[in-house]
Amino acid sequence: MHGRRIDRIEEQLRIELSEVIEREIQDPRIGLVTVTRVKVSPDLRHARVFVTVLGGEDQRKKTIEGLRSAASYIRRCVSQRLQHLKRMPELTFGYDESVEKGIRIEELLDQIKSNDDS
Repeated sequence: MHGRRIDRIEEQLRIELSEVIEREIQDPRIGLVTVTRVKVSPDLRHARVFVTVLGGEDQRKKTIEGLRSAASYIRRCVSQRLQHLKRMPELTFGYDESVEKGIRIEELLDQIKSNDDS
């Protein structure tokens, strides 16, 4: 029962964070960002927000830096949208490398397949 509640909160946070970042953040460092997932601690005090960024390594660093500096503002905006939560978790932003890892695995599998066909 407790796990399902955390899952629902994580999904709500992901949706609201995406909207706030897209519509309300005006920081020029923040590029095209996708919130891929949110991981909330069991006590709801901390939330790790995983994002992907369109662009290269330099753009990724700038965007993460911009998100980290705007974290308190983003947290305040999301807390106003999710007033049913007693406690709004502290937000920590990080880059989600799973997308790149998935692409790399597909490339390796394609390479193996082409070698088998030869």
